[in-house]
Amino acid sequence: MKKLRVAVLISGRGSNMKALIDAAASPEFPAEIILVISNIRDAAGLAVARSAEIPTRTIEHRAFGKGEAGRLAFEAALSSALKEANAELICLAGFMRLLSPAFVRDWDKRLINIHPSLLPSFRGLDVHRAMLAAGVKIAGCTVHFVSADLDAGPIIGQAAVPVLADDTPESLAGRILVEEHRLYPECVRRIAVGDIRFAPNGTVAVSGAPTAGALLNPAPVTRPL
Repeated sequence: MKKLRVAVLISGRGSNMKALIDAAASPEFPAEIILVISNIRDAAGLAVARSAEIPTRTIEHRAFGKGEAGRLAFEAALSSALKEANAELICLAGFMRLLSPAFVRDWDKRLINIHPSLLPSFRGLDVHRAMLAAGVKIAGCTVHFVSADLDAGPIIGQAAVPVLADDTPESLAGRILVEEHRLYPECVRRIAVGDIRFAPNGTVAVSGAPTAGALLNPAPVTRPL
């Protein structure tokens, strides 16, 4: 079985990266993690990837200077490393850099991200605190294709969790993270096996059955014929 070649970009501990690595360790998983790149030299996730014998690289954005010219030079080096590794899908996993429209176009439909809210609500940062302040009763996470607009690309998959009366931003984040670790590998699997296609209106259509236990929340709804 030819496996989809996946690269992961991180800036920190890389817990979602580890979930992808763990999933890809199964011979039946249709994707392989071929490279992990961090823009932070001492990111904890690099050691995790190395312990799993995944090739790693560090491309520090600060080395390219400030301003638009520095950002474009950094992204050129990043893109060059990804192409050199023959990456077919790029997964952002806590990668704390805004990517330019040019980079996003270069990797169109091959660049995905996971965000800790049910998009399109609560884009950006500090979303757990924002959700509690808004009084939402259901929270969750979203895997989506990356677009030039922040957290606005076509949605691939979502998982939901209840918001509890005594939740703090930290407790809510922990509950959502459990779902992130199941949702991200499942969405990568679906991309790898061809279950993901784009509808004429630009949204993502998903076919095929989910992996058993991958998306337990919310439960599927069965309607009578």
